[in-house]
Amino acid sequence: MNDKNDHVKAALKIILSLGLPRAQQNERSALSLLALLNLTPEKTWAEADNQLIGITPIMDWIRQHYQKDYAPNTRETIRRQTMHQFVDAGIALYNPDQPDRPVNSPKAAYQIEPATLILLRSFGTNEWHDNLTNYLSERETLAARYAQEREQNRVPVQIKPGKKITLSPGEHSELIRAIIEDFSPRCTWMCIGLCR
Repeated sequence: MNDKNDHVKAALKIILSLGLPRAQQNERSALSLLALLNLTPEKTWAEADNQLIGITPIMDWIRQHYQKDYAPNTRETIRRQTMHQFVDAGIALYNPDQPDRPVNSPKAAYQIEPATLILLRSFGTNEWHDNLTNYLSERETLAARYAQEREQNRVPVQIKPGKKITLSPGEHSELIRAIIEDFSPRCTWMCIGLCR
């Protein structure tokens, strides 16, 4: 029989290895991953399963098998701060049994993605490192994708001819760009005209 903390620590290592962002490198995400895999403390990673499970059942499963009791209002946190990222990373599938299920359906469910299941069943074996390398070579990590999206959304600002900088996305950055590129040159010329 395994120590419960061993599986939680292992799940945290896996989350890190799969390139999930820092916001998902926590106990909540580790326990959610274990629930997706139906990996109770007495099972080995080779016995990981791919059960179809919803958010409330995930919370119930965690309470039953790992004695972590999440408050009912944590449901949205698990959905929005863990499961969405698992789906975005390709680790989990959303409503694989009925893809056209409405977003607000109480029957919404998640399932571990098949290639991810195969990979995770090899955790703790001699094949883990090679399997992880092969798995990641075929996928972009979520952390890398998020970083790329942040870079694509940056606001370019020409501060002088041939010199550009970028600002983080947002309305304030657009305002700063307008001040530097549009207002500042006009104000400079007006000031020069007044000083003559």
